[in-house]
Amino acid sequence: MKSLALILALTVAVTASAGAADARGCIKGAIVGGVAGHMAHHHGWLGAAAGCAIGHHYATKQYRQTHPHR
Repeated sequence: MKSLALILALTVAVTASAGAADARGCIKGAIVGGVAGHMAHHHGWLGAAAGCAIGHHYATKQYRQTHPHR
């Protein structure tokens, strides 16, 4: 139970500190990661957090390839 509370607190802290422009890819990744985490022994929150991070990484990578001067 403590680990769930810690994960939830970290997720809220990271989400609150991110701006609107930094949310690119996070929502889609969080949904996919949450479903995958739920299917893997009910770790939906952990999957959502990891999916958000991975989705954001890939969205930023794609954005930098299409906008090389920024």
